[in-house]
Amino acid sequence: MNPHTVSPEESGRPHALFLAGHPALDFLNTRMRVNAAFLDLLQSDEDVLIWLRQAGYPTPRTPRIDGRTGSVALLRSARRLRESVRSLVESRKMGQRGDPFILNSILAASRSYPQLVWRGPNAVEIETVRRQETAGSILAPVAEAAAELLTTADFDLIKHCEDDTCSLWFSDQTKSHNRRWCSMEICGNRNKVAAYRVRDRNRRPPTS
Repeated sequence: MNPHTVSPEESGRPHALFLAGHPALDFLNTRMRVNAAFLDLLQSDEDVLIWLRQAGYPTPRTPRIDGRTGSVALLRSARRLRESVRSLVESRKMGQRGDPFILNSILAASRSYPQLVWRGPNAVEIETVRRQETAGSILAPVAEAAAELLTTADFDLIKHCEDDTCSLWFSDQTKSHNRRWCSMEICGNRNKVAAYRVRDRNRRPPTS
């Protein structure tokens, strides 16, 4: 059976995973393979806002467009950005040229400016203030994280989980750079148990 997309409610796994070591990869991992189906954690504009908050990005309390309160069509834009970033990451990993048109269109929608913040006599810093009137401007920080990943990351350390049934990406930040799984809890332990069973079966004497 071909993989199909299900909702978080249908799968019983509604929670986002933050295990990739980079926010752009965590964003890719909002669409994951569960058994024979793909689970998409982004099913509504509110799902996108929830993920952004969980990832530590600023979000508007009441999304507005052109002065009117209402939907900002975040879901469609977020999914388009996510699949564009996925294509770019895959191309970068394979040493091929990608098409950054969609990513660049979100970057162009960014509306931000620096502001001096003086919290105390010796606590002075520059803070980025973001205006969030459109879907693109809300998603711009994710696009910026993806652009940073694509231009500065060591792609020898940007890896796809070695489990054949897993679709998750991660940045290998271990000292030995030998991380193989998205996480030990999700894929690592399952593969260790499977490998142990194979070794145990091979050690058993043949039955007559």
